[in-house]
Amino acid sequence: MTSPQPDALTPTDMPPLQALRCFEAVARLGSVTRAAEALHVTHSAVSQQVRQLEELLGLSLFERAGRGLRLSENGRLYALQVRAALQGIGEATRALRIRPRAGELVVAVVPSFGLHWLLPRLPRFLALHPEHRVRLQASLEVQDLRQGAAHVAIRMGQGPWDGLAQRHLFDDELLMVASPHLNGGALPRTPAEVLACTRIRSAEPWAPWCQAAELPEPPPAGRLWINDSNLSLEAARLGQGVALERRSVADALLRRGELVALTDIRVPYTYPYWLVWPESSASAQREDFARWLEAEVAAYQQA
Repeated sequence: MTSPQPDALTPTDMPPLQALRCFEAVARLGSVTRAAEALHVTHSAVSQQVRQLEELLGLSLFERAGRGLRLSENGRLYALQVRAALQGIGEATRALRIRPRAGELVVAVVPSFGLHWLLPRLPRFLALHPEHRVRLQASLEVQDLRQGAAHVAIRMGQGPWDGLAQRHLFDDELLMVASPHLNGGALPRTPAEVLACTRIRSAEPWAPWCQAAELPEPPPAGRLWINDSNLSLEAARLGQGVALERRSVADALLRRGELVALTDIRVPYTYPYWLVWPESSASAQREDFARWLEAEVAAYQQA
């Protein structure tokens, strides 16, 4: 037995989208002038769209309040539903835009790993497989691969993830880095001297490194706190202090001599890297990428 189909919308059920956008902007901003500025149209265009919407609905959506406007009760209820509907349209449009195109391999990746580890190596994959096109989707948010927004993802974590196959890539480690020009080139030589330097604090915990150095963890107070590895690495490269960072994201800067490792102390990082993909999917592109990635990981670990 099939479920009943919803009745088709009539023209009076579906007002013009531009009229709804203008109404929602005026309702949210409380002013026709500010709504016109936000929508990059004229004051009269917004007024006309709202007036036409009211005529279509046969009721008033706003009341005059001094020199401004105030939503009527009908307008308040309508604004809430219109705003939710417009947000739904926007989300549906964004979701459709990021879906993979034909012949495209979409790889979801954490921004810091994508920038410092994957991107410098990616030309080798493209040279090895000229038939493939790659689109990187960098985000700190964990994307639901089962919705089809990406073919594969490189994730940090312990796993497992429901509905996803996973392949271990490598375990990371934390090390202390700084610019070779820090303090005019007079770099700290001992762990105690490292902790006496200006510290760039980030989301990475310092306690394991301090324990390995057999030193008490310094108080958390610091002059610079950063919640992004890209920024903390750049701050260290600019000589603004010492930073505790993942080897994977600092590796290229260390090889180029833009950063130096201050001690031999390395501590395991809590979250390994994994290649994950939907269990139900099969793709020659994905298999080519997985084989290439495993070879790159092996070369990185050997080096």
